[in-house]
Amino acid sequence: MKKEQRWTGIWVLSLIMMLVLSACGGKAATDSNASSGSNDGGSENVKITMLNSKSEINDQLDQAAKDFQAENPNIILEIVPVGSGQSPFEKASALYASGNPTTMMMLDTGDVEKFKDRVLDLTSEPWMKDAVENSTTATTFDGKNYAFPFSIEGYGFIYNQKVLDQAVGGTFDPKSVETTAQLEDLFKKIAAAGKAPLIISPMDWSLGAHYLPLAYGGQSADRSQVDQFMNDLKAGKVDLASNAVFNGLMDTFDVMKTYNIDKASPLSGTYERGPEVLGKGEVGIWFMGNWAWPQISGFDTADGKYGFLPVPVSNNAADFGNSQISAAVSKRILLDKEKSTPAQQEAAKKFLDWIVYKEKGQDFLVKQASIIPAFSNIELEPADPLGKSISEYIKAGKIEESMSTLPADHWSKLGASMQKYLANVIDRAGLASEIQAYWTNVK
Repeated sequence: MKKEQRWTGIWVLSLIMMLVLSACGGKAATDSNASSGSNDGGSENVKITMLNSKSEINDQLDQAAKDFQAENPNIILEIVPVGSGQSPFEKASALYASGNPTTMMMLDTGDVEKFKDRVLDLTSEPWMKDAVENSTTATTFDGKNYAFPFSIEGYGFIYNQKVLDQAVGGTFDPKSVETTAQLEDLFKKIAAAGKAPLIISPMDWSLGAHYLPLAYGGQSADRSQVDQFMNDLKAGKVDLASNAVFNGLMDTFDVMKTYNIDKASPLSGTYERGPEVLGKGEVGIWFMGNWAWPQISGFDTADGKYGFLPVPVSNNAADFGNSQISAAVSKRILLDKEKSTPAQQEAAKKFLDWIVYKEKGQDFLVKQASIIPAFSNIELEPADPLGKSISEYIKAGKIEESMSTLPADHWSKLGASMQKYLANVIDRAGLASEIQAYWTNVK
C-alpha cells in the first residue's frame, strides 16, 4: 500500500510539473506573439510602432491606429510622437542607438538617405504605381525607393478672409498681393481696421525649415539652377549679402517684423498661439502651412474662409516666387529592417496599403488629418480650405518646389540665426554671414 501510494505521489507530482511547464511555455509564446508574431489570420497578434513627426495630427493618427486595428484585429499599432524641440532625425537616431527603433518612422525627406541601409526597399510595393509623378524621386537611390510619400504640404501666408474683407472694404482678392509693397499696403489696411496684421511664429523649424529656404528655392523656376545655386553656396562661391532673392525675401521679413502682433517680444510666441489669434480673427495673416488647419478650425467659430498668399520676394509681380506657393512631399514613412521581425514588417506594409486603398485609411489622410495625398488613385478632395487652396495652386502650376532635402540640422542651426534676426540681435549682414558659414561647413 505504501509502495502504491509512493508511485501515485510521484505520478501526481510529475503531472503538476508538466502542467506548470506547459503554462509557462504557453505564456512565453503568447508574449512573443504579442510583440513579434505573424498576422496570418490566426489567433496570433503582432505589435508595431510608428514614430510620428507631425505633432499636429497625433490625435488623428491615434484614431487611425484604432480604425486600422478594427479592420485588422491581430495587428496592434502604437503611435510614438517625436518630443517637443527634437528633430525627427535626432529621435530616430536615438532610438536606433538604444537598440529599440520603431517599426515605422515618419521622417523629413532629407533624412531618408541617412537611414537607407537600415530600412526596407519599398520599390515593389503596390502603391508605387499610384504615387504621383516625382513623389519618390528624392528617396530613390541606386534605383531603389526607401520611403512612402505620406503628405504633400505647402506653406505661405495663411489669411483669414473675413478680416481681410473688412480691411479692404469689400471682397479681398488674393491676386491683389504679388509684391512686397502690396503686402505692406495690405498690412496697413488691416491695422487701420483695428486688427493686428499678422503673427510671426518664432519656432526655429518654422523660420529655418520654411521661411529661409524660400531664398534657395526662389532662385529660379528651373530646379537645375536651384541645385547649382546650392552647390555654389556650399563651395563658398555665393555672396549671399548681395543676392537679389535673399535680400528681397528679407525685405519682406522686415515688413513682417514691423507689423508682427508680438513685435514687443518677438521670441515669446508659441505654435499654439498662431491658430488661436488667426482663427478668432485677432490677426489677418499667419506665416504657416496647410498642416495647421486642424488647430485653426478649433478656434474658428464663424465658419470662416481661409486661403494662402505667396511670400513676395520683390516689387516686380512677374518675378518667380511672387505668385507661387512653396509645396512638395514633406513627410515620408520608412520601415525598419534591423530590429523588426518579418511579421512586423508585413503588418507595417499592410498599414501603408490601408492608407492608400481602404476607405477608412483615405478618410483619415484627407478628411481627418487634412493632408494632400501623394497618390493619384485617392479621389477625395481636401475638405479644409487650406488644402483646397494649395491644391488650386498645384492645378494652376503656380508651385515653387520646397527645399525638402536640406541637412537635418539646417532648421535648428539656421532657425536660431533667423531668431536672432527676428529679435534684432544681428543685422542682415550678420545673418548672411552665419548662413554662408553654415553651408561652407556642410559635409
